[in-house]
Amino acid sequence: MNDSGVATARETEVVVIGAGQAGLSGAFHLRRTGLEPDRDFVVLDHSPRPGGAWQFRWPSLTYGKVHGMHSLPGMELTGADDSRPSSKVIGAYFDRYESAFGLRVHRPVDVTAVREGPEGRLLVESSEGTYAARALINATGTWDRPFWPRYPGQESFRGWQVHTAGYPGPDAFAGRRVVVVGGGASGTQHLMEIAEVAAETYWVTRRPPVFREGPFDADRGRAAVALVEERVRRGLPPRSVVSVTGLPLTDAVRRARASGVLDRLPMFDRITPDGVAWDDGRTVGADTILWATGFRPVIDHLAPLKLREPGGGIQVEGTRAVRDPRVHLVGYGPSASTIGANRAGRAAVHDIGRLLGRSGAATPVTA
Repeated sequence: MNDSGVATARETEVVVIGAGQAGLSGAFHLRRTGLEPDRDFVVLDHSPRPGGAWQFRWPSLTYGKVHGMHSLPGMELTGADDSRPSSKVIGAYFDRYESAFGLRVHRPVDVTAVREGPEGRLLVESSEGTYAARALINATGTWDRPFWPRYPGQESFRGWQVHTAGYPGPDAFAGRRVVVVGGGASGTQHLMEIAEVAAETYWVTRRPPVFREGPFDADRGRAAVALVEERVRRGLPPRSVVSVTGLPLTDAVRRARASGVLDRLPMFDRITPDGVAWDDGRTVGADTILWATGFRPVIDHLAPLKLREPGGGIQVEGTRAVRDPRVHLVGYGPSASTIGANRAGRAAVHDIGRLLGRSGAATPVTA
């Protein structure tokens, strides 16, 4: 204890919170600048094992169904079995990556708050103690904050409500009447596999879905990222990159549209004990509602720093929080994709290097 009764904090240059794609990218680039794990920086991850949010994906999401998984910097993911669950393939890959580059991730560790500390440092309070850092890479993603919309009558529903975060795979829906809510990639994937075993399925979205023809090339990617980036520049809550790209029109999606599985209904107005209803008198009977309604950024632990803007989000330039340039958000807004997280990790470390006076040549790091 110090004189004020506060537990003594361990000093380090940088704390990385989260060891998914974004956090590991940041940790890799910190090593390239010559910083040493557990001496100059520390990586804290609350998950029980390597794999980031991928480790929690449902078993039916095989690696072959994953769209746009980019390898981490410095080590390609090659030779993966497309028929294996993505949670197993990517979890094992992240495990090899951490070991190959000696990143020494601390887990499971829960970060509870980040506060202003003495001498210009940030105090990172966690379940394994407090760290005093000169800079922070926040790479906490969204998986731990599923978004559950609220509708009148929701508490009266007698059936089962489940979110994508707890989706167990299609077998649990056998023989059920299922309403799938959500127009994103997860919603369509859930719906197409559930329709093979359910008694009835209904697809409900707030907006008409947009299906994307043709390849998702670099120009389309840049345009999508720009739309999300504009929101975080204005301090608004970010939308995911996927939300502005549209749904890829794959052969499976074409078949599902032709068979009527992807016939979309507008958003219902209320939930009844036995299903859902619209104000025009339409009703649908259901015993299951699957909320494929996305996630929100996990940033409540940053609340003591007062980074939020009146619009509800954190205003970010590049990866830096405008209200506190010591804080970098990686995997937030425009970098919330696997390739975006890689690039943002590198950009964040470049800026942090200047802050720490270590902006010289990178040290080679090999697996």
